[in-house]
Amino acid sequence: VQLAESGGGLVQPGGSLRLSCAASGSIFSFNAMGWYRQAPGKERELIAAKNRVGSPYYGESVKGRFTISKDNAKNMLYLQMNSLKPEDSAVYYCAACGLPCTTQWITTPYDYWGQGTQVTVSS
Repeated sequence: VQLAESGGGLVQPGGSLRLSCAASGSIFSFNAMGWYRQAPGKERELIAAKNRVGSPYYGESVKGRFTISKDNAKNMLYLQMNSLKPEDSAVYYCAACGLPCTTQWITTPYDYWGQGTQVTVSS
């Protein structure tokens, strides 16, 4: 399964963007899907993720501002980003995790990745 992100771009502080991730096949079999981001000079970090059941995970830096959602029927993953800040500027990656995320799905390295989409928050 291949993942492809879209929806990145330039936005002013306080603005919103919606990222989309299209999968080339069924996402139903993944135990978890999420969004990572990597800013220049920083490590890649998981900022939002969903597993098969339960509440989604959000990193502290985006909690209350970002919302992750998934549409199994369309094989799509989304990230709604509101109240964007300059520090949100980064390359955003869609990722998915199969068997390795059967039990632990937040700290386990994901094994399917998109190519990334740039988000720049600047006035």
